[in-house]
Amino acid sequence: MRFLRACALGLVAALACAPAQAAVRIKDITSVKGVRDNQLVGYGLVVGLQGTGDTLQNTPFTGQSLQAMMDRMGVNVRNANLRTRNVAAVMVTAELPPFSARGTRIDVTVSSMGDASSLMGGTLLLTTMSGADGQVYAVAQGAVSVTGFAAQGQAETLTQGVPTAGHISNGATVEREIATRMADGGPLSFELRNPDFATAVRIADAINAYSWSHYRRRAAVEQSPNSVAIARPPAVDATHFIAEIGELMVEPDAPARVVVDSRTGTVVIGQDVQITPVAVTQGALTVRVTETPQVSQPGPFARGRTVVTPLTEIDASQSGGSVAMLGGSSLRALVRGLNRIGVKPPGIIAILQAIKAAGALQADIVFQ
Repeated sequence: MRFLRACALGLVAALACAPAQAAVRIKDITSVKGVRDNQLVGYGLVVGLQGTGDTLQNTPFTGQSLQAMMDRMGVNVRNANLRTRNVAAVMVTAELPPFSARGTRIDVTVSSMGDASSLMGGTLLLTTMSGADGQVYAVAQGAVSVTGFAAQGQAETLTQGVPTAGHISNGATVEREIATRMADGGPLSFELRNPDFATAVRIADAINAYSWSHYRRRAAVEQSPNSVAIARPPAVDATHFIAEIGELMVEPDAPARVVVDSRTGTVVIGQDVQITPVAVTQGALTVRVTETPQVSQPGPFARGRTVVTPLTEIDASQSGGSVAMLGGSSLRALVRGLNRIGVKPPGIIAILQAIKAAGALQADIVFQ
């Protein structure tokens, strides 16, 4: 039995590997075709802020929205010069899960559009949320929960987190249901979240073994690396059959891949990554530039002026330079080789790129 492992190299120089589960449920790596989440978006106003809202002179859409809302409530403020800082224009986003019935509550995210400094303590007013087809599927309203904060004085500003974005738990109510293809009674299809030929074949074999032992017929056939067609038995309901085969265990496969995040210095190496034997040397070059300005002042009764004479010192040093053999057919051998070089994550990223350019790294490098 093969074991999938992943190795993460973070800001620390040590490398750690942990074994992953060999088999997972089909429901965890696939989704039924036509059964998916749908994105919703809406535009609204957050009120009740403590002077941290939009500046109406700088954000005219906030003032227009405030006037339109007051008009609908029977208050005429067309000729008034509004200067409130307790209102902020926001975009409201949410994901509508499949099979969401009318009246179901979903979470929403509220994000500021103007120059508001914080949404803490605000309340989102009734906002309609539409889908890609322009139809209204939910309405949102409620108190905004903000995790970050911002404090400002005359000489210093302190900000933690993102105070201009918040969350409303169960803040939207579903008003329109989305029909799914399962209601048509047609054939079913499983879509792989990570397309792979071997994984699709293993899923089809596991489903066929189960359907043959229980219903004396084969029910699955792999169509492509990202889909498996399912023909449910005539006497079995689609929901019941999907629940049964969703609990079947398979061993997913994945291509050899190295994921690199240069911003955080993170490197993730897959289990099947191999490096043919190569010799690697890595040295760190440090250049130090020191500026020491000197003041040249003329003597007493001398005609001259005081000038600043620059004095620059440049020092260059290089460490490392030892040659190490790197290679191996297993992840542990690769990690031992990288640890033997003794470099930090930025150096490891550069080494992996150079090994890939030399043709010795038998994997794909994905940069994030």
